[in-house]
Amino acid sequence: MSVSFSYTLIRNPEDRSSPENLTTLDEDTKRALDEFPSSSSRPEWLTELTEQLRYPRLWEAVRTSWFRDETDYSTPDAVLVEHVNHVLRNSYRAERGLEGRAGSLPPAPDVTTRAVQHHGSLTLEGVPLNALVVDTDPHVYAIGATTRNGGIVTVVLPREEIERIQVELQAHLPTVR
Repeated sequence: MSVSFSYTLIRNPEDRSSPENLTTLDEDTKRALDEFPSSSSRPEWLTELTEQLRYPRLWEAVRTSWFRDETDYSTPDAVLVEHVNHVLRNSYRAERGLEGRAGSLPPAPDVTTRAVQHHGSLTLEGVPLNALVVDTDPHVYAIGATTRNGGIVTVVLPREEIERIQVELQAHLPTVR
């Protein structure tokens, strides 16, 4: 079982209207957003969600996974690599050669567990954890760790934005009464 979170990246939080906060949009998307009809009958959340498309997304940046049974696919290394490849296949399709392939070149290969380094640190609830790192891909940087309750948390971030992001995770567990 896994849960993923995506985030909107605000590059200049002091001035949210700053042009540096906006993402680069293709002409079709820009036109669709500019022509999005305003309507008093449209739910406010839909209008807000549509406006968020103007900002860069950290798509499925944080994922927490739990496994009932241990398998080759439930190791921290395998979980981190699967998250990296999931983000690469879905957010970097053109860059990976998965669409609009150049000539007869094959797509870029998936990241494998050989890329995992075992020397990172990830802060969870203010406590540093020993972490795994994938720092070999030109598009993303990834880090992951096993949590105190046996889950595995992984973070995959765009390399071009890594200097703007400080990764500190908090667990928000529901209260049962």
